[in-house]
Amino acid sequence: MTHKLIKVSLVEDDRGTREKLLAVLGNAPSLRCLHAYPSGEEALQKIESDVPDVVLMDINLPGMSGIQCVGQLKLKLPKVQVLMLTTYEDSKLIFDSLRAGASGYLLKNMPPVEVVQAVEQVSTGGSPMSMAIARKVVNHFQQIKQAPTELDLLSKREQEILALLAKGFLYKEIADQLGITPGTVRVHLHTVYEKLHVSSRTEAVVKFLGNK
Repeated sequence: MTHKLIKVSLVEDDRGTREKLLAVLGNAPSLRCLHAYPSGEEALQKIESDVPDVVLMDINLPGMSGIQCVGQLKLKLPKVQVLMLTTYEDSKLIFDSLRAGASGYLLKNMPPVEVVQAVEQVSTGGSPMSMAIARKVVNHFQQIKQAPTELDLLSKREQEILALLAKGFLYKEIADQLGITPGTVRVHLHTVYEKLHVSSRTEAVVKFLGNK
């Protein structure tokens, strides 16, 4: 059984880099290199004549940038998978590329075998990235903190009282459960109402249950 070759095109303005990548792609038994374009404009003009499965896209092109080219290319050929090729590890460029429609982001100094593997991976639904790029992506999402809800503004004691209130406990029963006075329960609930911007027990319970 013969495997279908992955059709690849390249958009790279630097001649030396272009020839090096063409040699890498051309020597890979799983790939068939179609065309190499020196600019995004030329790629967009000619690429539909022989549609590739995967495009390797330089990010720093003359005229139209690689990111702009990706956006327009995905409008023309939404099924084409695009791998960005760059010397940059700039976080903004990474995310701008991914937002534009790129499926992976590779550094140009990757070993040839890893470039070929990345093309194979992206053609089967993967999102390959150089290790340095992947680390930046992971760090970015680790730093994103989930927006706090109104319930997060409540103290631990206020949350305990509201949870018991939601279970149908009366003020005296809540007081007995927590070892405080009914008056203290009322004081805490007054603060809870203010923080949650509600005016009744029912509204407070509804908001509490809606945020769980």
